[in-house]
Amino acid sequence: MRALIVHHAGPGVAVQDLGRPGYLAMGLTQGGAADLRAVHEGAALLRQSVECAVLEMVGTGGTFEATEDIRIALTGAVMTAQIDGETAAWNASHLVPKGAKLVIGPTRSGTYGYLHVGGGFATDAALGSRATHQSVGLGALVSTGDTLAIGADKGRDTGMTLTPDPRFTGGTVRIVPSMQTEDFDPAIRARFEDTTFRRDPRANRQGVRMDSDGEGFSNPKALSIVSEVIVPGDIQVTGDGTPFVLMAESQTTGGYPRIGTVLPCDLPRIAQAPAGAEIRFTFLTLEEGAAQQARATAEERKLPLQVAPLVRDPATMQDLLSYQLIGGVVSAADAPLDEG
Repeated sequence: MRALIVHHAGPGVAVQDLGRPGYLAMGLTQGGAADLRAVHEGAALLRQSVECAVLEMVGTGGTFEATEDIRIALTGAVMTAQIDGETAAWNASHLVPKGAKLVIGPTRSGTYGYLHVGGGFATDAALGSRATHQSVGLGALVSTGDTLAIGADKGRDTGMTLTPDPRFTGGTVRIVPSMQTEDFDPAIRARFEDTTFRRDPRANRQGVRMDSDGEGFSNPKALSIVSEVIVPGDIQVTGDGTPFVLMAESQTTGGYPRIGTVLPCDLPRIAQAPAGAEIRFTFLTLEEGAAQQARATAEERKLPLQVAPLVRDPATMQDLLSYQLIGGVVSAADAPLDEG
């Protein structure tokens, strides 16, 4: 059986995919990977469907063994990685031979790292997805001693790389108006947009708390609302004025007012921001937001075209003549350093 044996698993390793759309009315958010961009990057590196299930790792990965030769790709938050003691590059694809040990260690930047395998993980599906959704009891974290089945792999290429989207240190996040945005005084909205927030350590797949200096952002006219539908990306402001960005496993309804909603393409920037990272929010109109989201979706579809070899073959380099290949060459017949 094609599988990955789990000799050791970190505390937050779980099978994820694109999630379960279409169940919001039944009380189930989509879930899926916290960083969907990383799922697309891994699919591009392995030349396979973005629907293939992956391993999401938080903080550290684990030690794994391949029962057969398998292809892997590593994306998302950069972690240390070795294949039988040899360093494996991140944001790249590799061959893991049968019996080899893949060791994925601590995070170097970002929060969520991803391990992709050729053919995807073939764990049991529920409601059309293999995604682990802990808050509702769908699936379970990967544990030491597990054996994870792997699907048939139709690809062959390894040793490919992809320049990652820079989303691992915080930065500016684009938001659009939400249902209660206009209920917040213009001065509060302006101050919210001018504030530099810090990603609070109290964060998980349900939501991320935003810290800031100075007074909070509660609005006396909208301290609470009748509970209504909410979605990942919504920014709820609690009674004490603290903003929370809702993430992949958020609840489906809530009674806190929302000052705005993060564009889906920018939500990975929130997910990957390490504790203490600085984050700013900037408002776009709904029309501007839709245009930016459409552009990001188009860019994701073009990721396979951006994949390149880790080590370039001179025979395939169309720009070979632009390189200086002889600088520093020393003649074997006339070596000036050997002269007395």
